[in-house]
Amino acid sequence: MLAGSAPVVTAAGDSLPRRLYFYNAGFLRQPHLRRILALLGHELRLGLPGPEDGVVVWGRSPHAARGQAVAARRGVPVVRIEDAFLRSLRPGRLGEPGLGLLVDGQGVHFDSRTPSRLEQILAREPLDDSNLLSRARDGIERLRLLHLSKYNIHPLPGPRSSSLPAPGYVLLVDQTRGDASIAHAGASAATFRAMLVLALEEHPGRRLVIKTHPETALGLRPGHFTAADAQDRVTLLGDAVSPWALLEGAVAVYTVSSQLGFEAILAGHRPVVLGQPFYAGWGLSDDRAPIPRRRRRLTRAQLFAGAQILAPTWYDPCRDRLCRFEEAVDQLEAEVRAYRDDAMGHVALGMRLWKRARLNQVFGREKPLIFQNDPARAAALAARTGRSLIAWGSAAADLPEGILRETARVEDGFLRSRGLGAELVPPLSLVLDDLGIYYDPTRESRLERLILAPAPPGGEARAEALRQRLIAGGISKYNLPGQALPHLPEGHRILVPGQVEDDASIRLGAGEIRTNLGLLQAARAAHPQAILVYKPHPDVEAGLRPGAIPARALHGLADVVAAEADPLALIAACDQVWTLTSLLGFEALIRGKPVTTLGAPFYAGWGLTRDLGPIPDRRRRAADGHPLPRPGLARLIHATLIAYPRYYDPLTRRPCPPEVVLDRLATGAIPHPGPTLRLLSKLQGLLSSQAWLWRR
Repeated sequence: MLAGSAPVVTAAGDSLPRRLYFYNAGFLRQPHLRRILALLGHELRLGLPGPEDGVVVWGRSPHAARGQAVAARRGVPVVRIEDAFLRSLRPGRLGEPGLGLLVDGQGVHFDSRTPSRLEQILAREPLDDSNLLSRARDGIERLRLLHLSKYNIHPLPGPRSSSLPAPGYVLLVDQTRGDASIAHAGASAATFRAMLVLALEEHPGRRLVIKTHPETALGLRPGHFTAADAQDRVTLLGDAVSPWALLEGAVAVYTVSSQLGFEAILAGHRPVVLGQPFYAGWGLSDDRAPIPRRRRRLTRAQLFAGAQILAPTWYDPCRDRLCRFEEAVDQLEAEVRAYRDDAMGHVALGMRLWKRARLNQVFGREKPLIFQNDPARAAALAARTGRSLIAWGSAAADLPEGILRETARVEDGFLRSRGLGAELVPPLSLVLDDLGIYYDPTRESRLERLILAPAPPGGEARAEALRQRLIAGGISKYNLPGQALPHLPEGHRILVPGQVEDDASIRLGAGEIRTNLGLLQAARAAHPQAILVYKPHPDVEAGLRPGAIPARALHGLADVVAAEADPLALIAACDQVWTLTSLLGFEALIRGKPVTTLGAPFYAGWGLTRDLGPIPDRRRRAADGHPLPRPGLARLIHATLIAYPRYYDPLTRRPCPPEVVLDRLATGAIPHPGPTLRLLSKLQGLLSSQAWLWRR
């Protein structure tokens, strides 16, 4: 074998040529395809292949014939690629790159004439590994809960998805005309007409709903059914709805070869299948065109394991690397969540100029934010345009109650940046709370609901992995370098973090003790023999905000005043933490330290802290008075750091999961605003506020 031509062994076990020659301009226009193949170890080239090389084509597309002809003349193998079954937010025909590929040196998954690599996995692999099957079951449930599919420009079930038909219908799945997955599954346009006749015959009296393909609904490609077919018991559904919600309301499902048939199996159906798609023949579907060579009987988890975990190559676009299925779901979840939150657009109230550029980057990807400072005008504009009204947390506090009820609050997330907002360092995470805001215990917040809700499948393990990375990387909210610790006397050490005394979390969530001095006095009274380590708040030390304690008052209370010391090093050096509402209490919980609260911060009241403050009863008891189950630390971390905030990757400029932000914070790969960039931030913010003039 020639030097440098060693074969590439894929995750699915195929040994493929390293050098692949292509004859389709799509490989030039789509850099993500080239990048995924390069990360697999392939070299893409133009020209003629040698004896150790191969030809790469896209599935069974019309353009694949050119590559196949060259491969036949040169006597080299053909490698076919197709999108994986969890692709992207929008269809590829709208220019959106996919998150995964099926790379196959044997066939293509939708061509039933020749076994593909996916079919061989389903037919021959043991598929009995308990860890693999656990991942598969978690994956099925996670996709169901998140309402994720191949394409995802559909809202969550709810008021915005009122086009879902009433349950009790028979679902028929349309596909786009001329799609290769139809002919190569042994079907044709006539098969769709036969499917309609068959469903009418087998379900007399039932309503039939024909689901239009997303590309047909977007006007990209025609389907097999039109409005002319919608008569008597038949309805045509072209609206974007969750496939999982649609399947939940169906009593039966009919398909030719659509991926929705695969999802129907995952949702618990036994779909009637008139073609020969990859998921037919394994005992999970009612096959009207059986495939004799497929004799194995699989479970749903085994089918999913082969199709979603073992066969595809998954790609992480933020970290530019190959990844596991679960990480691809993490990325897609972040992107789909941003779309669903922002699809209708927002009117943003009370946003400072320097914040506006980042707010537009995070919340204005679908429609640029309209910035407005007058509450009445903002509310009227939101009502008139169908946008939601959002406001910065501090600005929302002064809104009239009628407007406040309709306003979602925005605040920095808990893994914010390397640097303070006061330095105009833009945040890497923001929260958008439609109920309240996390630091205000006087009303329910979205974070409270997330803490009380069960974590999704695999969520607590993900939260624990995140916790370990936070500890190992020394990551906190602002990640500011602190000075070395002062000398700390031996003994039982209690860290007492000072706060800004007019901070909203104290104004809204403190009890009888509302000052730093009162906090120190309470800690000393409870622990007369302990070593109290007091850390003043940086803004208070600088004289910018209230909360300073006179030096004479500290005498006899604080054994050590750790000004400007590294807060994480202080947590590590102390045995416990006493706080009013400081985020350092949460940082201490993450690191396994006991925490006593005298206020009602978001992390108090769940059985994880010793609470001496006014904890809302709703965190302890249900509406009927029964005690609520206590969430563990992993669920608190999942809710606070994964489910509640939205994250933004400043390098790729796209939504991302928290793990990406941890990487950026750990490596320092974050653009930092110098004086020029600070001025530019203000200018961008000013221009952002006028975006509504030219873009709607």
